[in-house]
Amino acid sequence: MAYEHEKLAEEKVFKDPVHRYIHVRDRVIWDVIGTREFQRLRRIRQLGTTYLVFHGAEHSRFQHSLGVYEIVRRIIDSSFSGKPEWNEDERLVALCAALLHDLGHGPFSHAFEKVFDLDHEKFTQAILLGDTEVNAVLRRVSPDFPQRVADVVGKTYKDKLVISLISSQIDADRMDYLQRDAYYTGVQYGHFDMERILRVMRPTEEQVVIKSSGMHAVEDYIMSRYQMYWQVYFHPVSRSAEVILIKILHRAKELYETGYTFQQDPVAFRNFFDRTITLEDYISLDEGVLFTYFQLWMKEQDPILSDLCDRFINRKLFQYAEFDPAKEYRKLLQLDSLFRQAGLDPDYYLVTDSSSDLPYDFYRPGEENERVPIYLQLPNGELSELSRSSDIVDAISGKRRTDHKIYFPEDVLEAQQEDNPLYTEILQLLKS
Repeated sequence: MAYEHEKLAEEKVFKDPVHRYIHVRDRVIWDVIGTREFQRLRRIRQLGTTYLVFHGAEHSRFQHSLGVYEIVRRIIDSSFSGKPEWNEDERLVALCAALLHDLGHGPFSHAFEKVFDLDHEKFTQAILLGDTEVNAVLRRVSPDFPQRVADVVGKTYKDKLVISLISSQIDADRMDYLQRDAYYTGVQYGHFDMERILRVMRPTEEQVVIKSSGMHAVEDYIMSRYQMYWQVYFHPVSRSAEVILIKILHRAKELYETGYTFQQDPVAFRNFFDRTITLEDYISLDEGVLFTYFQLWMKEQDPILSDLCDRFINRKLFQYAEFDPAKEYRKLLQLDSLFRQAGLDPDYYLVTDSSSDLPYDFYRPGEENERVPIYLQLPNGELSELSRSSDIVDAISGKRRTDHKIYFPEDVLEAQQEDNPLYTEILQLLKS
């Protein structure tokens, strides 16, 4: 039997708190899971710094990736199987893309990417196409199979229906992370009726659509996503931890570039600092490595790096205040000046941060990063864009919500305000 169609002698299952069981029968999927690059995802948290707010949020991208695979497997094998719009030859590429869509995430992914100007999707494709164990498994299917999977991840694959399973406004990726993140954070916001949505999903040539009778389940899903972003993903305390994490990496990079002699040579970061990153450098880095360096850097002679690492490791986070950059830019300039006079470097101790989300959008031709909308399939077979039928979705369509905050070390300001009157002035200004 060809490797592409080979089944395991006995089905393998992973016990999962969200989907109950993850089912694996395909030899290719089982072999991919066992690769070094996929196992690395066990050492990358799904929610970055959120564990410092919701202590249960210790789950990994490994768990999430398995969950996305399981949802796509159920859609294909239960909802799409036998439908003329679904090409069964695309089954394996869809399953592999679902399993591997997050393969290129780095430690504390979005913060790490921001500092070193990286793109996890490009690294996902590089791992799929490079000299890796994952590539070796995929090539056993066919010489062009790694490229097909990479094209799905890069959203350039010829079959747009396959792309929409993993990347759209209602896809397996979102359906898994909303439920999984809600479960591990202990909140109720991310729960919705996935079983109902899976039953009303229909394949078309271009994308997955939803049978019109399932509209209310989709409304619930969209509102769940909206609530999760503002109650969990953009939680200001989690953002505070991420601000400190970013500043640690910035400080280490700045010290390296100015010739500072580290007590512990940052060997694992050298190529990142020098922008000579190899694929092996990237794959070798995980959150355990970062934590090790942060522990060591707590003892560095540089007071800023030492303090920031201590704050991150021991959860001594910055306080925050509401900030409107359009109206309070003069206030920020004043604070910057006061911080410098008080001996606090505003580049590291006065940080503005913005969070923004667009919960749902309809198609606007020509716009950058335009979103393909969710379509309802009417009883007569015609398609209707979701917000035209749903008053709830129409109310939030195209409405971007943005939140701005300013972060600062309140503990330092309060502890030393008697010794330095500037600190009192700073606190009054921040709280005004």
